Amino acid sequence: MEIIRTVEWMKQVSRQARAEGRLTGFVPTMGALHAGHVSLVRAAQRDCSPVVVSIFVNPAQFGPGEDFARYPRSFDADSVLLQSLGVEYLFAPEAAEMYPPGFSSYVEVEGLGSRLEGRARPGHFRGVATVVLKLLEIVEPWRAYFGRKDAQQVRIIQQLVRDFYLDAQIEVCPIVRENDGLALSSRNAYLSADDRRAATALCRALGAAREAIERGERNAARLVAAMREVIGRERRAAADYVEVVRADSFEPAAQLRGECYALLAVFFGATRLLDNMLIVEKDGAMRCEI
Repeated sequence: MEIIRTVEWMKQVSRQARAEGRLTGFVPTMGALHAGHVSLVRAAQRDCSPVVVSIFVNPAQFGPGEDFARYPRSFDADSVLLQSLGVEYLFAPEAAEMYPPGFSSYVEVEGLGSRLEGRARPGHFRGVATVVLKLLEIVEPWRAYFGRKDAQQVRIIQQLVRDFYLDAQIEVCPIVRENDGLALSSRNAYLSADDRRAATALCRALGAAREAIERGERNAARLVAAMREVIGRERRAAADYVEVVRADSFEPAAQLRGECYALLAVFFGATRLLDNMLIVEKDGAMRCEI
């Protein structure tokens, strides 16, 4: 595996792959890799060659008082893992390489970027959209792979690609979970043992909504109430938001129609975790993907 540190070097590798008629797959990460990231790499390897994985903890998407300084970093272990998976290239630039002196251009996806996570974390999606645009321009992949756990982020990236006529296809992969249902996240490392046990309330709340849907419930407010009831029974949990939204706009839904998301953002101690369930209407029936 080749470790690439500079933008120009990465661009040269990308141009060479394209000249050889190869289809590059790209998995952008912030490191602290887990089985969810591995699933993205495997998906890329099924479709593409070469595969590029990036590790870059993007300072532009962290607000004041957030966890940029303590965000989990395990570059050596991540490198060993990626090499064992057969990844060809690891793009790992320093912040000064991605944001050199004089950098002053940022990207905002209006509307989608101001709701939910955008409201809770002002400036977050501006940083995400900016770095993803830069990475897609640098790597120039045929396909880029993202996990559905960060559903609003994925939707914003899809909008970004559409609005700027980028060539990359965005592939959205399923959430990977622990045996007890907790969605894998690098921030799970922050959880105390008690908070880790409590965090299973996320999946249990989504499960309650799914059971209600399977019984015929289509009213979003009643689904939200069912999820809030589960979260409320867990004394170590504090809900930031519990919503059912349209999958295209991330605006609140009144009734389940088409594609929707049930979205959760919940604090367990000082750790804020996200989870979601995709709800798809097909042939008059509702299919739920947790």
